[in-house]
Amino acid sequence: MIPIDDLLAGAVDGQPLVVPESWGQGRTAFGGLSAAVLNRVMDNAVADDRHMRVQNTQFIAPLLTNQPFDIQLSHLRDGKNVTQLQASLIQNGQLSVQATAAYGFDRPSKINVAAAPVAIAQTPVKASWLPQIPKVTPKFFRYIDIKFDQGGYPFMGKKTSHYHGWIRFSQPPAQITGAHLIALIDAWPPTVLQQLRLPTPASTLSWNVEFIHPHPPIQGSDWLAYRAETAQASDGYAHTEARIYTGDGTLLALSRQLVTVFG
Repeated sequence: MIPIDDLLAGAVDGQPLVVPESWGQGRTAFGGLSAAVLNRVMDNAVADDRHMRVQNTQFIAPLLTNQPFDIQLSHLRDGKNVTQLQASLIQNGQLSVQATAAYGFDRPSKINVAAAPVAIAQTPVKASWLPQIPKVTPKFFRYIDIKFDQGGYPFMGKKTSHYHGWIRFSQPPAQITGAHLIALIDAWPPTVLQQLRLPTPASTLSWNVEFIHPHPPIQGSDWLAYRAETAQASDGYAHTEARIYTGDGTLLALSRQLVTVFG
C-alpha cells in the first residue's frame, strides 16, 4: 500500500507522477486524490500565509492509473489580498483534471457570523464500510475508513438519498492538510447511488469545496463527521451538498458536487 503522503510529496518535485492501481476508482484514479494532488501543487506555490478559501475541480477525462502524467500550474492573479491559481493534470497529451483555487489573507471586518454548532453522534470505534470485493469495491477504499449512521450502501435500492457518517484515513498521515481533507471529502460515494438496485456508472463532473477558517488543528487519526444531502436529481444528473465537521461539531468545509449517473 502506498500512503497518500508519498503521492502528495511527489506532486511538488517537478517530475511526472504516477497513480498506482491501488488508488484506482473504476477506469480512473480516485478523483479525490487527483483533486488533492492539484491542491498540494497550488498550496506549494503560495509563499505567504494566505489560506485556501475555495477550490473548484473539473473532471474532464479519465486519469489512468499506472501511467505517468504531468502537472501544469498557472498564476491567474496575485492580488494584494487574494491569489488565484490554476493547475492541470495532463496525461498522454490530454487534459484530464483541472482545478482553480483562491487563497486569501485574513482581514479585519465588522462582519462576524459564526457557523452554528451541530449535534454530532458519538465518534465511532471502527469503520462499517464494505470489505474489499474485487471488481465491485473501488480499490482506493483500502486507504479509507468510513462509518455511516444514516444512508445505505450503493446499489441496494434504498429510498434515502443522504449520508450522515464519519471518515478518516486507515493509515493516519503525519498531519491533516487541505489536500488530505479534499481526498477524504470525495471518498464518500454519490448520495443517489444507494437508490439504484444494480451497479451503475457514475462520475463527478464538477466539484466545489470551500474551507472554513479558522478551524482547530486536525490529527491524522481523527474521525471527521460527514453530512451530505441530495438537493435535486433527474435526467441523469444529481446535485449534492455536504458539510464536514470535526468530532465536536465544528464546521470545517462546505462541498457541492454535480454528479452524472449513467442509469
